[in-house]
Amino acid sequence: MKKYYLLLALVICCSHGKAQNPENNLQALGIELPKPSSPIANYVNYVKTGNLIYFSGSGPNTVAKGYIRGKLGKDLTVEQGKEAARITAINMIASIKNAVGDLNKVKKIVKVFGMVNSSENFTDQPKVINGFSDLMVEVFGEKGRHARSAVGMIALPMNMAVEIEMIVEVEDE
Repeated sequence: MKKYYLLLALVICCSHGKAQNPENNLQALGIELPKPSSPIANYVNYVKTGNLIYFSGSGPNTVAKGYIRGKLGKDLTVEQGKEAARITAINMIASIKNAVGDLNKVKKIVKVFGMVNSSENFTDQPKVINGFSDLMVEVFGEKGRHARSAVGMIALPMNMAVEIEMIVEVEDE
């Protein structure tokens, strides 16, 4: 029985640490954050007001291959769309880090608006945006659970597979 309680305490301690240290969680996941990209038009990557940061739409841009492009249901599968959303999440986490310096300052991922470049009959937008949402929870624990919309769009800039906006609450400075 003692071993059980010791194991339970260890699990609680470790899972609590995971929720509380997104920097370590990224390292454990083998994720290296890229340098945030510059806006492609006349806007800024984020605006901070009070304890909220509103992040502009971001897409699945990779250093090696550029943007993941195409329509879900026509050019890309759900799994490819989920990967595009996950890459977008990595880019957005890099933007959060750029905005606040330390990911431990994140109190809550509040709202996510996921847009999916969809063919007219594609209806699995929520499954695609799960690639983003799942990584937010892996990195931030309960702080990463968020309200969300996942919608289909007839077109996205540069034919990106997904574009995602986000609102994040951070600690008082």
